[in-house]
Amino acid sequence: MTVQYSTSVIDDKSVPAAEDPAFQHLIDVYVSEINKVASVWRLFDNEVLEFRPHPKSMCVRDNFKHELLSGRRFFGEFLGLSEPAAASVVPAPLTVEACVVRLADLARARLPQLARQRQTWWEAPVTFFDVERTRVWVFWRRVLHTAHHRTQLTMYLRLLDRPVPSIYGPTADHTWSGADPTTTVEAASRQQHSREADPAV
Repeated sequence: MTVQYSTSVIDDKSVPAAEDPAFQHLIDVYVSEINKVASVWRLFDNEVLEFRPHPKSMCVRDNFKHELLSGRRFFGEFLGLSEPAAASVVPAPLTVEACVVRLADLARARLPQLARQRQTWWEAPVTFFDVERTRVWVFWRRVLHTAHHRTQLTMYLRLLDRPVPSIYGPTADHTWSGADPTTTVEAASRQQHSREADPAV
């Protein structure tokens, strides 16, 4: 049995094929990351939207808003995709489920736009804040930014004494048959054995 996310807001059938197969993994990873975010968000409820672990920390509500708005900025301003007006991005009223739905809708609309791009588009330099970076660099920075804030929220879940879902491996609350976390020297010592190259080749 492989890991199963508690929420999949974008299923495999909805993932478009990239016109340039070399960039299919970007589309696949983006979908996977959105599904992970939705899994974490849905473990909150509307009663804890104002929770923050420290006065200087973002509350749950602000974390949701930031993910939606910053995603719109990255994909619209920096990558140049067609995005909705920023004023329409955050749902009103703001609820957990409304934010999950909006997250999925925004991501789903980006997929065909990303899938039709070729290598020259991905490798073209664009303005990123006050520097210049390639679009593929900006894309991966977006994935990392999303993962950063999702990780913040998993800590919030733990502090609220709520279950933490599997993200890249099992947690104390969620595991599966065949899970193999690297928590021992023995596990970290393993190496993949491959056949030696044929000297005649």
